[in-house]
Amino acid sequence: MDALKNVKPALANLDPVKTRTAASEFLGTLLLVLFAVGSVVLAADYIGVVGIALTFGFTLLALVYALGPVSGCHLNPAVTLGLLLERRITIHTAIEYWIAQLVGGIVGSAILFLIAKQVPGIKTDGTFGSNGYAERSAVHINTGGAFLAEVVLTFLLVFVVLAVTHRVAVVGFGGLAIGLALAVDHLIGVPLTGTSVNPARSIGPALFAGGAALSQLWLFIVAPLVGGALASYAHRVTHPPHGVAMLADELAAPEPLAGTGEGRPDRPHYGGPA
Repeated sequence: MDALKNVKPALANLDPVKTRTAASEFLGTLLLVLFAVGSVVLAADYIGVVGIALTFGFTLLALVYALGPVSGCHLNPAVTLGLLLERRITIHTAIEYWIAQLVGGIVGSAILFLIAKQVPGIKTDGTFGSNGYAERSAVHINTGGAFLAEVVLTFLLVFVVLAVTHRVAVVGFGGLAIGLALAVDHLIGVPLTGTSVNPARSIGPALFAGGAALSQLWLFIVAPLVGGALASYAHRVTHPPHGVAMLADELAAPEPLAGTGEGRPDRPHYGGPA
């Protein structure tokens, strides 16, 4: 009874903003895994690689607009790492996001697993939409090639996210670019490794697939994080924190007119740390 009495005060002390953002990352990752990985498990024979790629891209696109204003819609530990290295979020927020993403990915995989078990003929042991290399790759890519592929594919996704977002929230057409980047990643990566670019997307399915999916899981945790970190450093070069927002426009603007004091108009700047 004493424990129950302490529940309400504990709930009352929860930060409503942090609760909303963590819930957003949990729900978004759950839905991404359920629907996007679901296209691999339940519909791959009918929609093919192009259909799988579009499902991943469209699902993320929809979630970016639905959840971007709440949490930024990372749904991916590699994206969260990139934003952390950019100093747009704190380490405390990053840890909260990582936990929410991992739990969301596992719960989404559990729901998908329950659905798959109701469909005769669908095999879940050792596969279940998990990522892989060597004999578990469609083209039998080796370990080094798989690692490099995941680094490069994740680099593209995280770099696009960093470039089209302002601070944490996604605005304008940023969601379209992010969804397209994920779709392109899958068009190239599905034959190679099944395309991870997201540790949370890989961990959940691997837990239910078991076997070799678990023994190879390390690569699909480490490589995306490396790709996310490299994207952050590259983004600092191309989009410095205090540089002009539209460098091409700045360079194309006319020089100051002699004797008039009129020159290039002030340009908006990228924001610093959130």
